[in-house]
Amino acid sequence: MGRIILITGGQRSGKSQYAEQLALSLSADPIYVATAHVWDDEFRQRVLRHQERRGSEWTNIEEERRLSRIDISDGVALIDCLTLWATNFFSDATGVDDALQQLKTEFDNFTKQDGTMIFVTNEIGSGGVSTNDVQRHFTDLLGWLNQYVAQRADEVILMVSGIAVKIK
Repeated sequence: MGRIILITGGQRSGKSQYAEQLALSLSADPIYVATAHVWDDEFRQRVLRHQERRGSEWTNIEEERRLSRIDISDGVALIDCLTLWATNFFSDATGVDDALQQLKTEFDNFTKQDGTMIFVTNEIGSGGVSTNDVQRHFTDLLGWLNQYVAQRADEVILMVSGIAVKIK
């Protein structure tokens, strides 16, 4: 079993940059696993900014769903991010329970391997309750997924305004 690190926080809290620095401190050649599905041009620009920030030492892999296809071979992998990964399952699932079960199964299959896996996620449930039922269901899904991953993580870091706060 590998080492699992979860980095969570709000939007623009510094999660990804912290995770990238952590990965580079643990490996000279980390793997970057991008889970995003590019929905529109604005999001494509966000992805490009993330890519420009990373150097040639990274092996970049794009995988929207099946993390278990990726062999990290005792290395260090940064999975950015659980929120977008969950979105990919949520959009096709028959409900929150179905999506959560698929995510748990895939997470468990991926984390069976040796190596260090750094997961980035968002705390979208920290704000008010949405008036949109789809958003409420997704918030439930991500909250339960974050709890599942945090329980299995060796370390959990909360990012607040660019400052890392160790939770576990």
